[in-house]
Amino acid sequence: MSSPVTELPAKKKHVPYVPETMEMKEFTLRAVLIGLFLTALLGSANAYLGLKAGMTIAATYPAAVIGMALLRLMKGSLLEENIARTVGSIGESVAAGAVFTIPAFVMAGLWPGLNKDQYWKSVALMMIGGTLGILFVTLLRRVMVEDPDLPYPESVAASEIHKAGQQGARAAKILFANMGYGAFVFLMGAVNLFSPSNTFHVKISELGKKLLLRTGTNPNVATTITGGATLFNAPDISPAYLGVGYIIGPRLAALNFAGGVLAWGLLVPLLTFTIGPYIQNVQPAGQPLKWDLLAAAIYYSIVRPIAVGGMLVGATYTLFKMRKQLGVGMGRAISDLKKSAAVHAATNRTERDLSAKVVFAGIALVFVAMILLYYYFIGGAGNLSSSRILTGSLVAAAIMIVVGFFFAAVSGNLVGMIGSSNNPVSGLTLCTLVIAALLMVALGVSGGGGVAAVLGVAAVVCVSSAVAGEMLQDLKVGYILGGTPAKMEIGDIFGIVVASLVLFFPLSTLDKVYHFGTADLPAPQAGLMAMLSKGIVGGDMAWPLVVVGILLGIAMIMIEVKSVMLFSVGMYLPLGTTFAIFVGGVIRWATDRLRDRRNLNDAQKARVDNAGVLTASGLIAGEALCGIAVAAVIARRLAHDPHAKTELYHLAIGDSPVTSLVALAALVAVMILVPLANAGRPEDPAPPTAIM
Repeated sequence: MSSPVTELPAKKKHVPYVPETMEMKEFTLRAVLIGLFLTALLGSANAYLGLKAGMTIAATYPAAVIGMALLRLMKGSLLEENIARTVGSIGESVAAGAVFTIPAFVMAGLWPGLNKDQYWKSVALMMIGGTLGILFVTLLRRVMVEDPDLPYPESVAASEIHKAGQQGARAAKILFANMGYGAFVFLMGAVNLFSPSNTFHVKISELGKKLLLRTGTNPNVATTITGGATLFNAPDISPAYLGVGYIIGPRLAALNFAGGVLAWGLLVPLLTFTIGPYIQNVQPAGQPLKWDLLAAAIYYSIVRPIAVGGMLVGATYTLFKMRKQLGVGMGRAISDLKKSAAVHAATNRTERDLSAKVVFAGIALVFVAMILLYYYFIGGAGNLSSSRILTGSLVAAAIMIVVGFFFAAVSGNLVGMIGSSNNPVSGLTLCTLVIAALLMVALGVSGGGGVAAVLGVAAVVCVSSAVAGEMLQDLKVGYILGGTPAKMEIGDIFGIVVASLVLFFPLSTLDKVYHFGTADLPAPQAGLMAMLSKGIVGGDMAWPLVVVGILLGIAMIMIEVKSVMLFSVGMYLPLGTTFAIFVGGVIRWATDRLRDRRNLNDAQKARVDNAGVLTASGLIAGEALCGIAVAAVIARRLAHDPHAKTELYHLAIGDSPVTSLVALAALVAVMILVPLANAGRPEDPAPPTAIM
């Protein structure tokens, strides 16, 4: 007896929140201007955070909340809010790509700094990369946002924030209030009402009996007395660092701090303890060794290259763990392009993209711009003929167009699966950098020109991948809400232009005051890119130390460390930074424990979580914007007097460590009490969940 034939259910047609037939204001001047303001604001804040803490946060939620608040004052529509959020969040992805690569030109010694001579070079790198990402995503948009296998968790959460309507007023109040508080706390530290950083000197030789190093088992063999000193940093009193720790949670914050503990709790004291006396013996008579300087020199010259090796393994292993998703992403990239080419222009508003002719013409223009850019960089090597430079430029641009397309597709797929906050942009960039470096070596390009070309290629693909992921996330929100894709794509092109023109200034200002690669501005990913490009192309790398870091990273993989990259970044960052991030993670743990003890229902717990994320985001943005403003004031002062102090003002009261404890306690209290105070009533409807 044959089994009955069952018909497959027809695919359910997607129905957007705003019907395709409804006429509603969308691409208005006020929505675009608000978005452009937010893209500059949030992009600058993320640039600050990326340089200081080595990580960025998703700008989708702050952009949604701020855009909603401003447009509701003007009685704006839901689709205007969608445009403002879309344009406003794209600057974060440009900043993420920029801080990973542009400071590397300075750290590799190719540029003397980010002065006006480097402005248009930096703008060109950001604008070419960002535009390329948007054009690639436009080709893939329809099939990727409609793919049922890609859940887009952060996009769904952002769309729910928009749908929640007036609930956005309370969220905006929390965000704005904490932006103000974060800026205020940072400003008080800048004038030394309290000391934001507290360093203690530890004399190792006074902690116990001096160790006698023997060079053999014979008791008569000569011994050497060891000793020395090292430095210990208390957690920095920083709203931004505490906010980052709160957002990433206690486990990842502890892992990041563990890297700092290994660097400053084991490697620096161990090396200072053992080699310090030898260095002391060769000092000129009457000039005692400055142990603090030795500890700092060991950290920068030995520990950081080891951390670079660990970051190299971490980025590679991250991509290896995602090999299945990457394979799927590559396969989809090819099939999606074929499908997109077969799709005719849509007449439906919610399915209308930019014209294919415009997109391919744009890619052609970007390709020409890439050739000119790489010709300029490779020509700087000064050791090749014009024909070879042109050949190298053509090959590099062609390969980067192909690699850039696939990495944009992969980035979009990863965002669809795990969200933009977890998108391994630095890992994709690292692969690009290695490909470009090997390509330059094969073409015989060496020296500074070769290193510059490699970093130029990496910068374009890094920005392109970051922008592609962020834009696909926003297009998915528009797909859910009923926005017009073509208008969102045009808005993002405006956002790319503004972000590219603006972001150079916070980068330049911070570099002039604090300098890339220092304890005040570590820029860990840019340091990794600079060291790798110089090592592969220029032959200038401390390979023994990098290999030690690689072996350390492999050992961490073998003991199943959750994130080798985060641990290695912790080794690279100053201890005060990782310690503060760890404290932020502990605050999140304490808040969650107190929340669970209060017998709250799921809706109340979700409100506490949302308020906590918004509080942390506000503190981060507040410090970042105030930090850039303070750096601008100091930079102006330095322009008139190069020997001026890099401190805004010095109040004597801040010299007491008690003031730092009071400031830290005030921050902890706000970060715990504000979320708990916003639990709401048990009968209130559940809010949208902000997964960051």
